Amino acid sequence: GALGAVVRLELDTVAAEPYGQTVYEGIGWDAALDGFDELQASGDSVSLFTTWRSADEIDQVWVKSRRAAPDLRALGGRPADGARHPIPGVDPRPATEQGHVPGAWFDRLPHFRLAFTPSAGDELQSEYLLPRSELREAVAGLRGLASRIAPVLLVSEVRTVAADRLWLSSAYDTDVVAFHFTWRRDEAAVGELLPHIEAALPPSARPHWGKVFALPGREVRARYPRWSEFAELRARRDPQGRFANAWTGRLGLT
Repeated sequence: GALGAVVRLELDTVAAEPYGQTVYEGIGWDAALDGFDELQASGDSVSLFTTWRSADEIDQVWVKSRRAAPDLRALGGRPADGARHPIPGVDPRPATEQGHVPGAWFDRLPHFRLAFTPSAGDELQSEYLLPRSELREAVAGLRGLASRIAPVLLVSEVRTVAADRLWLSSAYDTDVVAFHFTWRRDEAAVGELLPHIEAALPPSARPHWGKVFALPGREVRARYPRWSEFAELRARRDPQGRFANAWTGRLGLT
């Protein structure tokens, strides 16, 4: 990274417990938004997958939990009648086991089995993270673009991330909702669409550093309240710019 190379990492660990995961279908956006807190509390990890082919329906909701499979009938959810891949119609064998069969965390929390290529493989990705309080505004903006998003998209995932204290984290100082897009590998079409998505999302949305986005550096910088402090730290740690490159230059970091 811009501060140098990571050579040591210390992890906090917890006791291993078995997890199960269940895929639900039949939940619409209106029900999900009205019951979003309940839905997110139904498991340890909850992901909403949609292709945006419908502006009203969510294709799948994946719930991973150390507890019993939740009852989501109040939201319209019913367990899928078989294994599912996050991308509708794709062979589900690469996906981790479903049906709430207990298994080790590393065989349930990931969406894909380690022996398989995750997702589609030949793809582009984008992701934007914004305060959880702005969920409705973000979904409304994307629903308005659904007919333009769907032809370029393989699948979109909506998930939540807890706040942290890392200055340039997309979840700095606030609990966030992440809107991920797995695109078909069409750079021209994705590049044309991204500015429209970024305009439709609240201006607080922070792009994922490792995925494709179109926001200019000045707009990205404005979304991080500790940006100037990080830039000063970077200058002290790397005064000769050995870890600078075109990417950090585009962002105005070097």
